[in-house]
Amino acid sequence: MISTRFRSLLLCGIAITLTVGLVAGCSAKKDPEAEKAAGATSSLGPSGSDGASAAPSTSVAAEPAVLSVPATGSTAVSPVKPIKVSVTGGTLTAVKLTTPTGALVKGGLSADKASWLSSEVLGYGKTYKLTASATNADGTPTAKSSSFTTVAPREFTMPYIQTAAGGAVPAGTTFGVGQVIRIHFDESVPNRKAAQAALSVKTVPAQVGAFNWLSDTDVYWRTKVYLKPGTKVTINARVYGKDLGGGLYGQADAATWFKVGDSHVSIADDNTKLIKVYDNGKLVKTMPTSMGRDASIPGDNGSQIDLRTNSGPHVVVDGETNINMNSASFGLSKGANAYKTIVPVGVRISYDGEYVHWADWSVWAQGNTDTSHGCLNVSPDNSWWFYHFSVPGDIVDVRNTGRPLQLWNSGYWTASWASWVAGTAK
Repeated sequence: MISTRFRSLLLCGIAITLTVGLVAGCSAKKDPEAEKAAGATSSLGPSGSDGASAAPSTSVAAEPAVLSVPATGSTAVSPVKPIKVSVTGGTLTAVKLTTPTGALVKGGLSADKASWLSSEVLGYGKTYKLTASATNADGTPTAKSSSFTTVAPREFTMPYIQTAAGGAVPAGTTFGVGQVIRIHFDESVPNRKAAQAALSVKTVPAQVGAFNWLSDTDVYWRTKVYLKPGTKVTINARVYGKDLGGGLYGQADAATWFKVGDSHVSIADDNTKLIKVYDNGKLVKTMPTSMGRDASIPGDNGSQIDLRTNSGPHVVVDGETNINMNSASFGLSKGANAYKTIVPVGVRISYDGEYVHWADWSVWAQGNTDTSHGCLNVSPDNSWWFYHFSVPGDIVDVRNTGRPLQLWNSGYWTASWASWVAGTAK
């Protein structure tokens, strides 16, 4: 049996122990280990919140996407330079460029969707509308719109790609090794340099060539030496959207190509009165001829007409049949020297009426005497053979007549390379 005094002491000890457990944190003397343990096991902060203290937030809102589009109200915009839309701080979601009639202009996004470019040319003097939208990293949308007007030319000019003689150049046509190309503009070109920069001629295999302006409307192109057989020649006139001077703009682009056939070069020597025909350097035919007689006669207006054949490399214009030959075309309509006849066949080699043609009336003179008014007379059989052999662009090189062939008269190969290059736009 526990005594009353011992029981009192025991109860008193229990009470002290409980009191320490409840109020130790408030005693004047702190127990560091107890505080450390309490901090580790307690789920309540000093203000009763969950956790000892809340960490500050580091999340920052993404910057809005910034769209760049042509400035609204822009004028004189190039119709050939692609319209560009770009974005920073985001990706493009939609771009729409429309014509004045509401039709969509083609274009495409870059792989990273950071830019868009139009892919078709625009019209002259037209107002276009553009809308674009994008989102930033948070998905916040941005949109922008603008309108602009393309340049309105003062006047237009159309380029025509032709042979030097003015004939068409259908794609894939075969021409001779001496073919010279002309680009004819239907308006005078104020800025030849700008126009020439829009022109290109490519030869495969590559050969040296150059342009020569013979007038404000005509620029010619030839190689340094005759073209190589088998060459492919591609001509482009990319003048649309280009100011060729004083507000004159290209109406439309033009392009074509041709191939070069075998090398047909004929040497007509007035000393021998023979035409030697070479096919790829090999002599394949010798034709006696009667050239223009060495005389000048009075014409209709009293001036003297030189009947000699022109000397120099002629570029074949074309073959013809049933040719209406009339001396009145060069100022001789009457008198014993005048003539008017239909010639069955011939090959034209210049612009003032020189032909290698049928002449059954002068067979006796062919090979020994000059009797013609400037043409190269050959026999009927030889004229038909030469007609079937020749193609435009072949060379007939006339020599030793004493009368030089002029540049304008198909004599493009009479010019030295230095003088030809001097005619290019600087």
